[in-house]
Amino acid sequence: MALVNRILIIGGGIGGMCAAIMLRRQGIDVDLVELNPQWAPDGAGITISGPTLRGLREVGVIDEVLKRGGSWRAVDICDANGKVNATVPIAPAVGADDLPGCAGIMRSVFADILANATRNTGANVRLGLSFETINQDDDGVDVLFTNGSRQRYDLVIGADGVNSAVRKLVMPDFAGPKFTGQGSWRAVVPRLRENSTIYMGSTTKAGMNPISATESYLFVLDKRDGLEFIEQERWPQVLAELLAEFGGAIGEFREGLLDASLKNHRLLYRPLMGHMIGAPWHKGRIVLLGDAVHATTPHLASGAGIAVEGAIVLAEELARRHSIEGALTAYAGRHYDRARLVVSASGRMGEIEQTGGSLEEHTRVMIHAQQALRAPI
Repeated sequence: MALVNRILIIGGGIGGMCAAIMLRRQGIDVDLVELNPQWAPDGAGITISGPTLRGLREVGVIDEVLKRGGSWRAVDICDANGKVNATVPIAPAVGADDLPGCAGIMRSVFADILANATRNTGANVRLGLSFETINQDDDGVDVLFTNGSRQRYDLVIGADGVNSAVRKLVMPDFAGPKFTGQGSWRAVVPRLRENSTIYMGSTTKAGMNPISATESYLFVLDKRDGLEFIEQERWPQVLAELLAEFGGAIGEFREGLLDASLKNHRLLYRPLMGHMIGAPWHKGRIVLLGDAVHATTPHLASGAGIAVEGAIVLAEELARRHSIEGALTAYAGRHYDRARLVVSASGRMGEIEQTGGSLEEHTRVMIHAQQALRAPI
């Protein structure tokens, strides 16, 4: 007899969709509700690390991701004008030697791949919907939805992001995510190299990661004293100022920002928030997944990855345990250390960048985390 027969997933992001796919594979009835009626995320490109590619193969979408995205096996380290000073190979994850060391894809394309896979499993997807109340007893969870409908479930998974509403039910005393002191800039630009490229200026680091055969996304992190709102119409000018020291391809992109000749660059700015919440990640029959419990900055390109891994681990533990309490406890126990490694290492790398700290420590933290994440889940 199955441990659970009917599950509600609140939140249709990467973690929520991967959880739906993995749980439907076990024959569990899954309802997934997503507040955004378009089910379309903001964003330019997203980087997918080798361990995440390994996880996506388990989810069953790896072929489509590699087909519609871009991939690479090395990083070119350049000066501010684009001269290559070093090329660093990227090893694939353990057990995934046939896969690239890293990949990139438009966030909207990635979401589309996962959305199609989710629907193809037979999961019941309901968009433009969330919950009003959730009440649980020893035998199940009663949910009142925002459209007035009601349903009872064996388990509710809160995969509703960094500002999770479900988290308030599980952890009412949690103060919320903290601003890290950095903002993230992203834009879509032509693909110029086979490899990923990092451009090292004297005060700013920029990079370009392939997201298809013809496009890359430009990424830049900047230092912010506070959680500052930047009006969208100011984004081109602010980013251009950040890129003032760069020549070469970055300099050309900067000129395109200033004279508005660069079209369809899909520029995006986001302040970086983060948190790592200690276990347990559940309360009775309500459990949290992904950014709701571990939100990270992009320094290790592993935020999506630990959401994918969390979904895999949660599904595995629900399949192998004899009690819901045991399964949810084991899920957090297995997943916590890898999630904490990503959050803490990414946070430390951000601190070093903000303070002008040791480049050697920055490299050491990055390499240690990457090597640890290459190990099996």
